[in-house]
Amino acid sequence: MAPSRKAASPRPSESPRGASPARRPGSPGAPSPRTATATVSTAVSMSTSTPTGTVTTATVPTATRTFVSFNWRHPSTWVEGTSRLWRRSLRFRTVLVTLALTALAILIACVWMALAIQNDLFQSRRDEVLDDSRRAAVSAQATLDSAEVQGDRVRLQNLLRGVGGDIARQSSSDRIAVLRAESEPLSIAPQDFTSQGFDEDILSEGLRERVRAQQGSQWWQSVSLEDASGRSVPGIVVGQQLLVPEVGAYELYLAYDLSAASQTLGFVQSTLWLVGITLVLLIGGISWFVLRSVATPIAEAAETSERLAAGELQVRLPIRGEDELATLGRSFNAMADSIQAQILELADLSLVQQRFVSDVSHELRTPLTTIRLAADILNDRRESFDPSAARAAELLHAQVQRFETMLGDLLEISRYDAGSVQLEWEATSLAHLAEDIIAEMEQLAEQHGSDVRLVAPGGYSPVDMDARRVRRIVRNLLGNAIEHGEGRPIVVSVDSNSTAVAIGVRDFGLGMSPADAERVFDRFWRADPSRKRSIGGTGLGLSIALGDARLHGGTLTVWSVAGRGSHFVLTLPRVPGGVIEAPPLRAEPDADADALEALGFTQPIGVVGRPDAEASGSSDESSDAGRLGGAS
Repeated sequence: MAPSRKAASPRPSESPRGASPARRPGSPGAPSPRTATATVSTAVSMSTSTPTGTVTTATVPTATRTFVSFNWRHPSTWVEGTSRLWRRSLRFRTVLVTLALTALAILIACVWMALAIQNDLFQSRRDEVLDDSRRAAVSAQATLDSAEVQGDRVRLQNLLRGVGGDIARQSSSDRIAVLRAESEPLSIAPQDFTSQGFDEDILSEGLRERVRAQQGSQWWQSVSLEDASGRSVPGIVVGQQLLVPEVGAYELYLAYDLSAASQTLGFVQSTLWLVGITLVLLIGGISWFVLRSVATPIAEAAETSERLAAGELQVRLPIRGEDELATLGRSFNAMADSIQAQILELADLSLVQQRFVSDVSHELRTPLTTIRLAADILNDRRESFDPSAARAAELLHAQVQRFETMLGDLLEISRYDAGSVQLEWEATSLAHLAEDIIAEMEQLAEQHGSDVRLVAPGGYSPVDMDARRVRRIVRNLLGNAIEHGEGRPIVVSVDSNSTAVAIGVRDFGLGMSPADAERVFDRFWRADPSRKRSIGGTGLGLSIALGDARLHGGTLTVWSVAGRGSHFVLTLPRVPGGVIEAPPLRAEPDADADALEALGFTQPIGVVGRPDAEASGSSDESSDAGRLGGAS
């Protein structure tokens, strides 16, 4: 069965301007390597060889500091800057938490102390007021009890006024009110007496009722008084009864100004808050300096670790003192010394191995050429030999070819390890390259009963690449698909977008397990070593293919499921060193591919917008219809 090739025309989006050949590095208009960002994570190999006896000097790093810039003119950036500083700075985070907890503790303590002082100050001032009022009332009652009025209203009035004056002199309050408790009129009852500055409106009905009801008891109430300037000040009013001879009970009220106690309380509270804020600032400063002594070695260790990971094997941590951090630094430096010694030893060993492989490969070139010439002569004359000798000549010719291929792969691997691979850029159409490879392997696919289909909606515009290496990648992928495709159809897809071109090779054969798929690019690795290979192979093809893809700044990915086949996708940037924003092809097959897989064949894809395809549409349909189901 001959392989069929179906190619779709280029997409309308591939305009001449968008599909123009990419500029090579160094040409006018080519992007600077500094501005290009690679989307492929490539392994950085570092070879460091040091002659025996060379002494390396350790480099001590400086402390890493975290700087976060704030745009003070734009407050909206403060939150973002603070959040970034919170994530990046252990010192800032620790100090901020310490300040928050300290401020909370001091706030609780200050509030509690302020309330306690306020209550104690009020209670002490209240007790003084009650004692002062009681002494004045007792003295006034003694004066009233010793007076002889004989029912004279004038004497009673003068007596009451005199008692009010005595109360004003004996007490610390100058706001006094003497009010008759009985509401029934009495002709000899003296008039109520109120000193200047006493406002009867401050007396509540509840207070007056209690004073009238209980003789010999003191009642007090917090009120708001007015000072000489008319400002409201806190105060307290105390009420009790006085018995006037031949008249009855009178209410005695004394109002006391508590503004002095309020000022004292304000001074105490402001002092507490000032001391609390000072403590918070002091604790924050102390925490900052203490954490600095701890965080600086940690930052130095982090920077040293990063530099070690980047390949600077000579960096070491500075050792200060003999504390725990110094012990950590000595242990870290000892570990770094051990790592450096092992890496240098491995680098020397790797260099020796690379040199050995390269030298042996080059030395084998000459005898291998002689053996190949002899094998070719024997293979050309095998028809004149007896059957056993002819078979031996044929096997010798095949194995010499395989040995020559293996030798070439070993030389290529040694070039990769030595970092001496140079790409030869040329503008090449990936779709046309795929057509040529399919044509080259047509006979091999026919021998295995596989039908190779090309689906190329894109990828026709030339792109700078090393055509020889890309051909080798595609040939290797297609050969593996034919080898492991179990005679089922093989689909080669080519597509492109504005930033990349891609080619995928999909077979519906044996497939691989996830563990095998992870190791498929390892050197000399095979999923089934006992499986017989009909097209040779050295176990280095996919490893070399992955190296070629990375040299181009591209990727080589694989999807494979046991029993469902495999899909290898090679993606290359349009511009050397350019960014692949989105791959044109995905390694995971879509739902249509799964449906076709379940049927056991691939559906022919019609060609749209291509004159030669439209002209041969009927013949293509008849040939494709004859192939349906015949490749299972």
